[in-house]
Amino acid sequence: MNFIFSPIKNRNIEMLQEKIITKEPNSKFIPSAEFYSQIIDSLQDYSIFTMDKQLKINSWNSGSTTIFGWESDEMIGKDFDIIFTDEDLELGIQNSEIQTSLADGRATDNRWHVRKDGSRFFAFGLVFPLLDVNGEMMGFVKILRDLTEKKKSEEVIKTYIKDLEDLNTHKESVLAIISHDLRTPLTGIIGLVTHLMANIKEMNAEEVNEMLELLLKTSTDELEMLDYLVEWARIKFAAQVFMPQKIQLTCFVQKVFERMKETAQLNHITLVHQIEENETVFADRKMLVSVFQNLISNAIKHTQPGGEIKISAKRNETKIIVQVKDSGIGMSNKILEKLFKPQLKTLSNARKENKGAGIGLLLSKGFLERNGGKIWVESSEGNGSSFYFSLPMDKTIIGHEKAEVLNLSE
Repeated sequence: MNFIFSPIKNRNIEMLQEKIITKEPNSKFIPSAEFYSQIIDSLQDYSIFTMDKQLKINSWNSGSTTIFGWESDEMIGKDFDIIFTDEDLELGIQNSEIQTSLADGRATDNRWHVRKDGSRFFAFGLVFPLLDVNGEMMGFVKILRDLTEKKKSEEVIKTYIKDLEDLNTHKESVLAIISHDLRTPLTGIIGLVTHLMANIKEMNAEEVNEMLELLLKTSTDELEMLDYLVEWARIKFAAQVFMPQKIQLTCFVQKVFERMKETAQLNHITLVHQIEENETVFADRKMLVSVFQNLISNAIKHTQPGGEIKISAKRNETKIIVQVKDSGIGMSNKILEKLFKPQLKTLSNARKENKGAGIGLLLSKGFLERNGGKIWVESSEGNGSSFYFSLPMDKTIIGHEKAEVLNLSE
């Protein structure tokens, strides 16, 4: 049966149609259906296939095989929705395309599709009704062009721009903290030392001891703040020290617990390890230590004596999700909204009340993102908090072709 395509205004398709014209208009040459079929089948950069009115695939060009991986005999008779992602199928995108093509004569989209091997690619797609010579609908035509590389390039550019914006934000935040949160206490330290030098002979031992204790505490806080800033800057400015590798979580967490045990015992808090054996993540060791120490330290500060802190992990596709759960005081929605947003006032208040907790969380967020993960929190006032973070179980890193498993028990 002869058929015709409904009008297409896409420039790429117009260029394809131009290729079909091989003779002058007054030529006696009349292209056959086989001729058109050969032209369509030769277009390796395009997936072109047809469907009947029940949306069953009934033709499949070689370009479709190149792009999707399925051979023609594997696809004939299959449902149209086989090429869509699970997320789009849940939204009914495949049906929306068909309805739009019927209403408007065509439907276009730019979205992810699924190959035979389960991998995804980003494509420009076009669907339009297939009509016979009498204008009666026979089914539909679907045309796809793989734009994955273009999409990747756009994402790389977006990521680069975001990194530059984040870098500028970090720079301004660091400078602001140095100016306000470091300079002011140092001025106070200088003032105390000056006072001691001028009046120590007239002061009694109790007054001198009180001032020395204040100097020690202030100096210790300043050093802690400086350590945070150095680590924070390392996220953005010292990429050469980034050394991801496979890490056995069980031994790793146990090692961190050993470091934090004394602090927890002083506060009568129990540390509970619930991670199963042989669970591994792919991350930078020093960054992961910092993340665990920050989260456990914060949990200890906000948990009353007699409470406990549990660490557990579960798998989610290609990533491990770690939970650090405490039985502490919890947080209000107002605090949660600003928890991972670097603002000078927030960081200053956090430092005064929690010895740098605000910067510690921001530092952890940066480290996790650098390792291909993310961090989030669930909490309510009076019911404790659960901090979650994800990390890949395995990842190929340029310059690290083979990753050795790091065992901290060595």
